[in-house]
Amino acid sequence: MFRKKPIAVALSAVLVLALSLVGCGAKPAATGGEKEVEPIIVKFSHVVTPDTPKGKGALKFKELAEQKTNGKVKVEVYPSSQLYGDKEELEAAQSGNVHIIAPSVTKLVGLNPKFQYTDLPFLFPDNEAVYKFFASDSMKGLMNSLDKFDLQGLAVWPNGFKQFTNSKRPLVTPEDFNGLKFRTQAGKVLEAQFKALGAGSATIPFGETYAALQQGTVDGQENTYNNIDTQKYQETQKYLTVTNHGRIDYMIIVNKSFWAGLAPDIRKALDEAMAEATTYAVEQADLLDRESMKNLKDGGKLQFTELTPAQLGVFQKAMQPVYTEFESVIGKDLIDAAFAAGQK
Repeated sequence: MFRKKPIAVALSAVLVLALSLVGCGAKPAATGGEKEVEPIIVKFSHVVTPDTPKGKGALKFKELAEQKTNGKVKVEVYPSSQLYGDKEELEAAQSGNVHIIAPSVTKLVGLNPKFQYTDLPFLFPDNEAVYKFFASDSMKGLMNSLDKFDLQGLAVWPNGFKQFTNSKRPLVTPEDFNGLKFRTQAGKVLEAQFKALGAGSATIPFGETYAALQQGTVDGQENTYNNIDTQKYQETQKYLTVTNHGRIDYMIIVNKSFWAGLAPDIRKALDEAMAEATTYAVEQADLLDRESMKNLKDGGKLQFTELTPAQLGVFQKAMQPVYTEFESVIGKDLIDAAFAAGQK
């Protein structure tokens, strides 16, 4: 009997120790408790403000992604060039320093010159034609053309049609552009467009455009109503001409290796989140475009010039040489597909 007592004491000591550990929040080995799994961090970087169509779409994706993965994914959204500007974000996505970016389609011309389709003047007559083209096989081919850069297009989000603004005079005819200098995104098509109008151009990052307008580095710029409104370009510009001559749209791009490396259930949930966020982004683009146009008109700082169909026809004719110059680069088949999307 006396030999069993030390064993009983030892067992009692172990039990007391185990209970004290449980009381302190530790999990005894016998329970088989598992470590809490850290969420997957997805960094989403873009250059515009949170109240733009792209900004709202990014926040909607964050909400849906975290919801659909039950918190297994945490999306960190960095707007307004907080992490990277226009020039750096593509490299950051390739290297995996960020996982999702949403550059203007024009920014992708260095990776594939066919993306210059978006800068061709008067290519689309209305939003319906644009959205039809987004759903086409031609666009799917462009989204899948970035493999060698370890990038993949997931979706296209609209912003809207571009209008011209400047600080010098109303722009009613192509001749009114003579001697003016405009800020542009990078792209040979945009350079050719302003050359056809007799104007100069300078490639300036989006985040630096306000300062360039304010300081007189350039006289004007082309942009959507919402970008003009949210970037407060009306504080530096006096005249706006409604032309709907070009587009600003965004391709949502992921680092392909990162995306492919996600567990199938996580990737499926994120794909669903992106599809729903895209529908939301389209709705927001249409809504905010109208709201911003009203804001700019009601603000009284910009003089609006609305051209007649005949006046727009003069601009279209003046810019026809741009098509002649870039048809072989962009591809006649792609241009024809865009025109076909606009046929009623």
